[in-house]
Amino acid sequence: MKQFLTLLILTLFMSCSASRKIVDKPILFNEERKELTLQYLKNRYGLEQDVPKITPRMIVLHWTAIPTFEGSFDAFLNTKLPNWRPDIESVSGLNVSTHFLVDQDGTIYSLMPETTMGRHVIGLNHCSIGVENVGGTKDTPLTKSQLKSNIWLVKYLAKKYNIEYLIGHHEYTLFEDHKLWLEKDDGYRTTKTDPGDDFMTKVRMATKKFDFKPIPVKNQ
Repeated sequence: MKQFLTLLILTLFMSCSASRKIVDKPILFNEERKELTLQYLKNRYGLEQDVPKITPRMIVLHWTAIPTFEGSFDAFLNTKLPNWRPDIESVSGLNVSTHFLVDQDGTIYSLMPETTMGRHVIGLNHCSIGVENVGGTKDTPLTKSQLKSNIWLVKYLAKKYNIEYLIGHHEYTLFEDHKLWLEKDDGYRTTKTDPGDDFMTKVRMATKKFDFKPIPVKNQ
């Protein structure tokens, strides 16, 4: 009986995971944002392109540190950076953006095309898909529903693209000496803690069948 209940619970969980959907909720991506993105690719990475397309080779998981979906979405919505981001505005006026935003209840929202460059991680925007999670602070920690949705989304993207790396935002500087790292300015870095080692360990364990490449180890 116990084995039957365990199997039933597992079957129901797999059924719910399989039926998970992505909701379209696009941010503004007008001609101005397109031009700012092309400038970013050229100025930060030395990539001159006619369209701001990327070939995804990496998935980067984040948290917004904003407690609501509405506030998180608004942070990415507009074309230019708001006045409260002077730390990165001097590099480019292009607003931060992400391809997906996962609400606290696990709902996955698509904010922009997966093969269009978003500004979400220094040095690696040209090859990565960004997944932001609402919350992440002590008062609004990431939820089990968000964890399940991140696992589902990583699997979905790994089946769709040739994804080589799965990383947390807090791990991005480990790629400074990697061939994928294209940031020209050695002084342009920000300190990140999202989404944390515990969250990443759980996502990696659940997606290990994809055999993502190990992240670089920092030389001591």
